[in-house]
Amino acid sequence: MPSKHLFLQSNPQRWLLVANVGAAIIYFFVIAFLFPHGNQILFWLLIAGEIFHTWQALSYIYTVWNMKHKAHRDAEFVPPVDVFVTVCGEPVEVLEETVVAALNMDYPAHRIFILNDGYVAKKDNWQEVEVMARRVGVTCITRKTPGGAKAGNINNALRQSSSPFVVVFDTDHVPHKDFLSKTIGYFIDKKLAFVQTPQYYKNAYVNAVALSSWEQQELFFGPICRGKNRLNSVTMCGTNMVIRREALLEVGGMAESIAEDFVTGVFLHQRGWKSLYVPEVLAEGMAPEDFLSYTKQQFRWARGALDVLFRYNLLFRPGLSFAQRVQYLSSVTYFLSGTVVLMNILLPLLFLYFGLVPVKIDTMLLAAVFVPYMLLTVGVLASTSNRRFSFRALSFSISSFWIHIRALWSAMTGQKVAFSVTSKEKLSGNFLGQVVPHIMYVVLVVCGIIFAAIREGLSASVVNNVAWALFNVGMIMPYIVAAAPEGYMRKNLSRIYEMMFIPDKVVAARLRVVTAVEGKKA
Repeated sequence: MPSKHLFLQSNPQRWLLVANVGAAIIYFFVIAFLFPHGNQILFWLLIAGEIFHTWQALSYIYTVWNMKHKAHRDAEFVPPVDVFVTVCGEPVEVLEETVVAALNMDYPAHRIFILNDGYVAKKDNWQEVEVMARRVGVTCITRKTPGGAKAGNINNALRQSSSPFVVVFDTDHVPHKDFLSKTIGYFIDKKLAFVQTPQYYKNAYVNAVALSSWEQQELFFGPICRGKNRLNSVTMCGTNMVIRREALLEVGGMAESIAEDFVTGVFLHQRGWKSLYVPEVLAEGMAPEDFLSYTKQQFRWARGALDVLFRYNLLFRPGLSFAQRVQYLSSVTYFLSGTVVLMNILLPLLFLYFGLVPVKIDTMLLAAVFVPYMLLTVGVLASTSNRRFSFRALSFSISSFWIHIRALWSAMTGQKVAFSVTSKEKLSGNFLGQVVPHIMYVVLVVCGIIFAAIREGLSASVVNNVAWALFNVGMIMPYIVAAAPEGYMRKNLSRIYEMMFIPDKVVAARLRVVTAVEGKKA
């Protein structure tokens, strides 16, 4: 299993953060004001993209500026707790592991409820869940009236339970024995609405998809969530969390939205309630192990966040503090990055085929500001994540641009999206259909290089744009490989990327050595 501690231990140097802010501002100034304009439409698209990049960089640095936050916990505070384990067709054996672990939590007053949505979702195993609940001795609430997806399931259980605090676990998130003893004590603060803990993926080393999923989570549940603590802006994440019933009922229960957890957190903050992130792994879940499950999960997250952006007016929503507005806007606008990535990867193609450029660049001046800016950005990511953010995670993040664009179109057109549960079993098959835009891009780059070379030879402009296009290809290739069917090409291409970018962390079986070493240290 991956480390449960390293992603929570970063302590970045502030001079590095300040230098990155300065480099970002200088780079934007040079692009916007020092170079002659090329095509006007492309120029203003480029400026819009650079404004977005600058916003993301500044909001990230604002978040991680101070990750030290201490809250008072009273170990003697042990009120009754209702533990909700949600299920909607997932394998019963996965659910049982979580339920048994919840039963065995070291706490004097907690009741376990299985929230069974299998009947309303027409899942074949909904009765098996009831049988298992009777066998292990817990209460199973099988909902018979549909509506509200996971939020509706939780709200239904709230009406059939009574403890002042509620814990929510997804089917696969197995709690540690000390989960309650390390979270409930913080609620001695009567204004605290919820406590969130990390979502940790114990199966991260199964394959590249699971590992990429975890490495992206490390950045969010590491520096980002730790930084949100001091700003009272912790994001509610739907599992591994404790909620004060009084606060939840005050906002009408869980918000019945695609992003039910996120929206509920907004409503609680709006009413003046406080939040807390406990930076300790207290439950262990499962990452998606196949490419299709990964893309579905990413689409659901993106669609939910963009739904919040368009429906809930975060910038002017009454009751939120300035810091909370910044944090929520930063979180949801991240999923607009797909449009910016698409623009950035198309710009070199527009030159290769049509000779169009947004700005007429002095290569040396651009390099003089761009290289320090990029190095400092990479340095900040490495420093704030305790060097846990890898090339593979960056590749998957950038390559998800098409998922984000689809989610954006879906949100803008008001398409209804059914709530889908991430598969807890690995799906096999050929998922190259999910990366058709990426494959098309590679083909267009190859043809464009030939076309531009014939048109004007290896001029400085051609060389610059070819390098840019090939860099983009290198970024998306691991994503394409991950979508390919199991077989010789996928295994050998994956091996090439491992040697190039992660020589000290080899996926799957070769990572067992690292796991064993970390296990001994723990």
